Amino acid sequence: MEITKDTITHLAELSKLQFSEAEAAAIQKDLQNMIGMVGKLNELNTDNVEPLLFMSATDSATRADEEQASLTQEEVLQNAPASTPPYFIVPKVVKK
Repeated sequence: MEITKDTITHLAELSKLQFSEAEAAAIQKDLQNMIGMVGKLNELNTDNVEPLLFMSATDSATRADEEQASLTQEEVLQNAPASTPPYFIVPKVVKK
């Protein structure tokens, strides 16, 4: 894929950015180099390589769900600045 000046102009318009001529030339060169590096990956032989599902050896880093003690409704409402059981009282945030 060839990165042209038109491509840089189009990307600038899409991203709502403005580049000077020197910046656009530098970005064009950098993008062309990046695409070239990604293109090098096509040269690799990956026929016998299994796809990775996880980057680490463990299948899942999540913990098992276990029932734990929690606060009662009364304990939670004791910490509230204002409440009318069983509800918290909060400032109105939606105006009609």
